[in-house]
Amino acid sequence: MKKEDNIIDFEIEDNEDIVLDTADNRVIPLLSVDKESNELLEQAEDKSLPLLPLRNMVLCADVITPVVVGRKSSLKLVRYAYQHNLPIVVATQKDATVETPTFNDLYSACTIAKIIKIIDLPDNTTTAIVSGKKRANLLSVEVQKTFSMATVATLLDIEDSTPKEMKATCAALIDVSKKIVRYSHDLPNEIILTIDNLNSPKELINFLTTNLPIDLEEKIKIMSTNNVMQRAIMLLNQLSTTQQLIEVKADIQNRAKQAINQQQKEYFLQQQMRNIQEELGEGFNNDAENLRSKAEKKKWTPQVAELFEKEIKKLERTHSGSPDYSVQLNYLETLVGLPWLHYSKDTFNLTKAERILNRDHFGLTKVKERILEHLAVLKLKGDMKAPILCLYGPPGVGKTSLGKSIAEALGRKYVRMSLGGVHDEAEIRGHRRTYIGAMPGRIIHNINKAGTSNPVFILDEIDKLKSDIKGDPSSALLEVLDPEQNNTFHDNFLDVDYDLSKVLFIATANNVAAIPRPLLDRMELIEVNGYAPEEKLQIASKHLLPKQIKEHGLEHNNIKITKPALRTIIDNYTNESGVRELDRMIAKVMRITALNEAKKTNSNTNNNHSNNITQENIKHILGRQRYNHDNQEPSQVGIVTGMAWTSVGGEILFIESTINKTKGGKLTLTGSLGDVMKESATLAMEYIKAHCEEFNLTVDFINEHSLHMHFPEGATPKDGPSAGIAIVTSLLSTLTNKKVKAGFAMSGEITLRGKVLPVGGLKEKILAAKRAGITNIILCSENQKDVDEIEQEYLTGLTFHYIKDMKEAPQLAIENIII
Repeated sequence: MKKEDNIIDFEIEDNEDIVLDTADNRVIPLLSVDKESNELLEQAEDKSLPLLPLRNMVLCADVITPVVVGRKSSLKLVRYAYQHNLPIVVATQKDATVETPTFNDLYSACTIAKIIKIIDLPDNTTTAIVSGKKRANLLSVEVQKTFSMATVATLLDIEDSTPKEMKATCAALIDVSKKIVRYSHDLPNEIILTIDNLNSPKELINFLTTNLPIDLEEKIKIMSTNNVMQRAIMLLNQLSTTQQLIEVKADIQNRAKQAINQQQKEYFLQQQMRNIQEELGEGFNNDAENLRSKAEKKKWTPQVAELFEKEIKKLERTHSGSPDYSVQLNYLETLVGLPWLHYSKDTFNLTKAERILNRDHFGLTKVKERILEHLAVLKLKGDMKAPILCLYGPPGVGKTSLGKSIAEALGRKYVRMSLGGVHDEAEIRGHRRTYIGAMPGRIIHNINKAGTSNPVFILDEIDKLKSDIKGDPSSALLEVLDPEQNNTFHDNFLDVDYDLSKVLFIATANNVAAIPRPLLDRMELIEVNGYAPEEKLQIASKHLLPKQIKEHGLEHNNIKITKPALRTIIDNYTNESGVRELDRMIAKVMRITALNEAKKTNSNTNNNHSNNITQENIKHILGRQRYNHDNQEPSQVGIVTGMAWTSVGGEILFIESTINKTKGGKLTLTGSLGDVMKESATLAMEYIKAHCEEFNLTVDFINEHSLHMHFPEGATPKDGPSAGIAIVTSLLSTLTNKKVKAGFAMSGEITLRGKVLPVGGLKEKILAAKRAGITNIILCSENQKDVDEIEQEYLTGLTFHYIKDMKEAPQLAIENIII
């Protein structure tokens, strides 16, 4: 065989059969050129021959291979054929588990062969050396008692390719085959020597098909193809695929080996570092090992895992006495302590949520409905990409405790961060590790404290944020409270993004006007109104009183406080929209009661009696009355009852005016008024002058007199446009010298044309008017929809008059006025 430019010339030689015995007693199948082949083929034509079925292997023509014979029938067959020098049929089973295969259990492509030698091995197994002679097609199989017989038809080889095509294909086959042998650990290198000694393309194809790792069915397809060139191309395709798979496998194994070697190297280096530290007397700290053991249990992203590995190696290289060591250790402990991908499971049971909200908070119907709607959307949507809620309202109405109830309803952890007085941006975003005493921001700190990445997070008093030279904390909160950005919140201390998108943020505020506009734009506002006296009475009897009785060690059966007594506390000893001061007053009552109980115990007095706290002894317990509420005035000239909203609830506001004969038509205002309220008074005076004829007045009369208008109490600042119609009514009553009807109160803004505009805070204003004994209320017609939303029980005994034009108010409220 000669090699020139990768083209092989095959020279047919009449060699003896060659069998190469290796050092490990493996038989390497080589070229078989039997002088008796033609005679054997003649014997096989149109005759029934012994059938040797093979499991999981194929024998091609011109190839010698060892076959381990295990079946008794196969043992009888090979010995009989060897003794009588008979040709046999070698066929491959489709299913290796079949013990006695029939025609349908065998592939039709088979080989006529000859038994060359039988070897009985010491382990009681028998190996037959079988030489393939000719390709054939299986025609029939007859299963007999001793062994099966088969009839076959020999197949002819078609050679229609040019010598150059065949030589090039064979060169490619040899090249691919040698690469497979070199990469594979399962094939002996002696196969390369055998390939180099093959003399014809057919012998090369048959040898490679038999001995190289190709799928069994593909081998059968190759063997059954008559065209030699097609067989070569099919074999080349299969071997190319096998070569690629073996190379990939070898590459993976090599990389795995390198990784193991690197780990071993790092292990030995760490052991050396430990020994060196022990020799230096430093000892070996277990900080790194403890952190690694914790990190193995953490669920976090690959980016965080990579960062941790980088930082832990830096810790291991740092001397334990170095100042940087404690900084690095603190950072890694924070990194490992955070609940990166740990989330508590939500329990979106809206019935349970509604029950918890009603249990913890009385009233607030609209607020509860909005919270339940918010939870329902989260349940259906399945994520937290929802507006950030902001509960705003006066102090003590339960904004913060609403957040705690929401956390309980969802089954989540609850954390609260007070923002009152926070003026350093680093409080939100954290400090960079380069600073001494660096620590994460309060957002990350509270997430760490919660232990989950989806708690209910209360941002308390968000309107109390301050800004100074250290930065603007409200700007740092913009990223926290933006659902589109907070999945990559960046804390300066961590220096890696943290996902806050699953956190349910709830902000609370007293004054929405104090919140910066960009921050306000990211939140959905929910107003939490103050409580009406009737609501406070229910809260006191159902919530506050039982709590204070328990906290003061008293028995429910021995304490009884009447509703008139509670009403007296609410009206005369508290002045607030919420119930904090009411809670303190009830606590004071319980303390005095507890003191009396303790004295009776010391004097061995019988305690089987009840402490009845009535309206009469409240003054004795709490002292003199702390607050006075105005009541309606009798019918008088120039005195009108207005209605005002304050941060502690509604109040009635008296507007007084007098007239004196001084030229100039001057209007004097007193009562600590703001600019808006002064403008309302000026507007009212100009409106009256413009329409004086309609009120039976003259401009000369107005110019000959001066008016003085006062708003008690003088020390209390007052501002706002809602007293407009009350001011006009008071001035008209004074100018016309006609009394204002008793039992009337009013609220509404006016324009220069006399149009009445709507006002806010109606619930608090109406309740204050009702408490003062008012029976008739004048409002803008556009406020009717607001009144309709108030519970009907609070409107009992009140008559509402809705007006559009200023002229209607005097007609309703002033006696005998003619317009």
